[in-house]
Amino acid sequence: MTAPTPRRALLAVALAAATAATVPGGRASAAESKPPTGAPGQATPAAAAATRKTVDNRFWYSYAHWTAGLHQGTTAIAGARPGLEIKTPTGRTEYADPHTGKKSTWEYATWTSPVHTSTVPATEAIASWNARTPAGTWIQAELRGTYTDGTASPWYVMGRWAAGDGDIRRTSVDGQTDGRSTVWTDTLAVDAPAKAGGLRIKDWRLRLTLYRKPGASRGPTVWLAGAMASDVPDRFTVPASTPAGGAHELKVPRYSQETHAGQYPEYDNGGEAWCSPTSSQMIIEFWGRRASATSVAWVNKGYADPQVCHAARSTYDSAYKGCGNWPFNAAYAATYRQMAGVVTRLGSLADLETLVRAGVPVITSQSFTAEELTGAGYGTAGHLMTVIGFTASGDVIANDPNSADNAAVRRVYQRRQFENNWLRTKRLGAAGKVVSGTGGVCYLYGPIRPNPAQVLALRAVGVL
Repeated sequence: MTAPTPRRALLAVALAAATAATVPGGRASAAESKPPTGAPGQATPAAAAATRKTVDNRFWYSYAHWTAGLHQGTTAIAGARPGLEIKTPTGRTEYADPHTGKKSTWEYATWTSPVHTSTVPATEAIASWNARTPAGTWIQAELRGTYTDGTASPWYVMGRWAAGDGDIRRTSVDGQTDGRSTVWTDTLAVDAPAKAGGLRIKDWRLRLTLYRKPGASRGPTVWLAGAMASDVPDRFTVPASTPAGGAHELKVPRYSQETHAGQYPEYDNGGEAWCSPTSSQMIIEFWGRRASATSVAWVNKGYADPQVCHAARSTYDSAYKGCGNWPFNAAYAATYRQMAGVVTRLGSLADLETLVRAGVPVITSQSFTAEELTGAGYGTAGHLMTVIGFTASGDVIANDPNSADNAAVRRVYQRRQFENNWLRTKRLGAAGKVVSGTGGVCYLYGPIRPNPAQVLALRAVGVL
């Protein structure tokens, strides 16, 4: 079986060139990079002591949110789902699509958020947005941080996005750095947080630029935008959480990426690498949403589960050349009726369990060798799967898309193994070299009006 494609091609190169890895984009000394002694998976004293808050979320989505900030041709709209739209374009620009060579003229307007002071001086930031982009429209999201020494980063492009691919190709932007921080596909990371006096991002602003064809009466609508900032401890192991007790499992549809092996290789070499959109589609359908017949009409009629092919096409990042761009997957989920999606980090498996027991399945990003996750049968440098429940003893029930077929997708993984693989920031790869882990990255999708229990759960884990 082919292992899923590594999630960060550029970052992997950078980490391989470094002496050792800390959080993605960072470096550590050779002494710091040595794995801890003791039993594999056992939390070290340093890891057990890492109980400080490590994640800060800030998202704008209400009418009051959208009326704040700096409007340059944009306006807040009220209604059942408040948002941001173009009122009067402030200018025109020509965009030369680097992936098609097509040049087009667009009119635009911008909104810049208020400065958000992070409760966590951060080594990383990941933006999220939810928007409607009908034909002839698209959006660009940018972040600018202020470092703890008082200086500012440039405005970094975190994504150029449209739901379809008829006007522009959805893309991240390579080569963005100021020598102190770098954008790795969808993640803004401080280059060397362990050096330079512990440099961090203390606050940030988000800038949205909304584009439409000249003379159009409507443009895109942005319903939600913001970012997750984090400073996850540098660690090979994490503290073990205590199971909540009692079995609980959500009825989430099961889809295998391997069903699509060899299909549409123009999207990340085909289905073997579609763990992220396959997981996204499972959650979207759990919430009762379905891809329309029109949206999947382009798919070969002989292919099973055409909605997974649609998800892959709709999340494909033409610069990254893959379907695993985290915010692009969250934005895709939000194209479905009354759905929202964000990228964040959770602090423990107990946090994840809180959400699942409230009825919110979670898509997790992790990496491991074949020996580190009993029952998986493969190793991976980066893989997405959907956590749908817990056994009575606290083990993880997951819909793992890297399975032979849909029937084989449901797996039970040992709690301690899963927890450590997902939450650590450092690990030993198959070649024995120190490589990075995601530090608890996950996707959260759900209806824009969650029930009271779900609201409490989202507040408990720091998302609301």
